[in-house]
Amino acid sequence: MIGSGRTLVLVVAVASAGVIGTLIVAAAMGVGAGERADLLVLLVPAGIVTIIAAVLARSILGRASMRARFVGVALLAAVIAIANIGVLTLRMTVSEHDATLVTVLLLYSAAAGVAGALAVARTSSSAVDRLGRAARRLGDGDLDARVGSLDAGPELDRLGATLDDMATKLQAAQQRERQAEAMRRDLITTVSHDLRTPLASLRAMVEAIDDGIVSDPPSVTRYSGEMRRSVAQLSGLVDDLFELTQLDAGAIESETVRADLEQLVADAMASVAVEAEAKGLNLVSAVDGVEGVRCSPRLARVLQNLLSNAVRHTPADGTIRVEASRFGDHVHLSVEDDGQGIPPHDIPRVFDPFFRGDPARSGPGAGLGLALAKRIVEALGGRISAETMQGAGARFAVELPLSVGPTTDRPNGP
Repeated sequence: MIGSGRTLVLVVAVASAGVIGTLIVAAAMGVGAGERADLLVLLVPAGIVTIIAAVLARSILGRASMRARFVGVALLAAVIAIANIGVLTLRMTVSEHDATLVTVLLLYSAAAGVAGALAVARTSSSAVDRLGRAARRLGDGDLDARVGSLDAGPELDRLGATLDDMATKLQAAQQRERQAEAMRRDLITTVSHDLRTPLASLRAMVEAIDDGIVSDPPSVTRYSGEMRRSVAQLSGLVDDLFELTQLDAGAIESETVRADLEQLVADAMASVAVEAEAKGLNLVSAVDGVEGVRCSPRLARVLQNLLSNAVRHTPADGTIRVEASRFGDHVHLSVEDDGQGIPPHDIPRVFDPFFRGDPARSGPGAGLGLALAKRIVEALGGRISAETMQGAGARFAVELPLSVGPTTDRPNGP
């Protein structure tokens, strides 16, 4: 009902504008007042007939095909024109020959209009058919379906482009869903495996102590140390999973706390010092021009993960070097080791969650450390990369923009 009312108002407005415009043109051409009055007498009924015809056409053609609508409009315009000529013939002194000639010309014009309407309708109808086929394919799950270029006018072209854009976004969303599902399966498989080993070890040692199989103090002390290491491994895995969930939730974006970069580097190196000393590794740092630089405290986790990775994969008596420097409005960090390096085919995947590469670079954990580091760096607006050094060893490089805006300092310390 609302649509019909709006259509009637539009038709009345257009017909009224036509009547008023005709009278204005007549006055501009010097038509006298009396003749304009006669013209008004003719135009008012013609306008009423036009309104009635338009409303009827809408009712009749409302459910018709696009071709029928175009042809109907063309015929309606021709009929109205012929009717006007008939009225003028009756009101004016026009010979029968001239009236017939004008009518024939109008009929020819009507035929030309119908032909033009059919040609335009064919293009538009073909475009609508293509849109329908693409929509049906998309509805059936074929997200590769595209409309392509229609060349059927701006409205249909925009509709086709919108449908193609929607299909592209749906395809990307489906791909993300598949990746998330694959990651979920990897998570279940990997976490199950990584939980099984320390839990089995803990269970065996607890049962040995509980059953009295191990009771001498040295053995109990040794078992206690092994249990502590197993618990630490489990805690690390849980912490990584929890932090990965936080990062996916966008927790970093709302943080404003900042810490001193030099102190973070020192804290990160201290966190792996015991493990590095046990392997006889040499930890070296080179901090240049970053005095007073503030950064997110999350960067400490990035450095700790990179250093832990380097410690695991660097042979005894090796060297690990940490560098930090400032270039313009960016901070550059790097962690280098002189281990066996990263195989070239593993470099593109080294930051993937749960990825386990060459056995020479594998170790305890679920393979989340480098993935966490990458997500933290990217959430901070930076980038991280990995490469194998010339000769031997791996190098992880981080580039971060300097922090801007109001911040709250974090107390120094680990």
